[in-house]
Amino acid sequence: MKKIISNIIGGLAGAIALNIIHQTVKAVDHDAPRVDLVGEEALTKGMESMGLTPPTGNALFLATLTGDVLSNALFYSTIGFGKKTYLLLRGAAVGLSAGIGAVTLPDRMGLSDAPVTRTDKTKLMTVAWYLIGGLVTAFTIKSIRAKAD
Repeated sequence: MKKIISNIIGGLAGAIALNIIHQTVKAVDHDAPRVDLVGEEALTKGMESMGLTPPTGNALFLATLTGDVLSNALFYSTIGFGKKTYLLLRGAAVGLSAGIGAVTLPDRMGLSDAPVTRTDKTKLMTVAWYLIGGLVTAFTIKSIRAKAD
């Protein structure tokens, strides 16, 4: 049970770090990835396909942000499973795979990939932010477990 709790806390820390970076950098750099726009499009299309009216404006942003934090926290929490010897390596691998997925999957899912592929710099930042989230998760889990021992 302690392992699951440390995984969830670590995953949440990584997801929050990822979103803080996204929100901060998009305010100061025109080339910053706009994963939030991809998420908003996905939520809108998904709700419309079910015959529901999607939220708009700030409500759409908050719904997307909440879903993003929760889904990334769940995904990042998987970093804590397996041998502790490879925790940081798993953090990097999961973060890199999430970043590469964020760049390559939107178009394949029928979504606009422009917010994350606009420039090479945008693509690199997208992958880097998810990598950082994975590493924050791994370090958080490692720290929690070290204090528990």
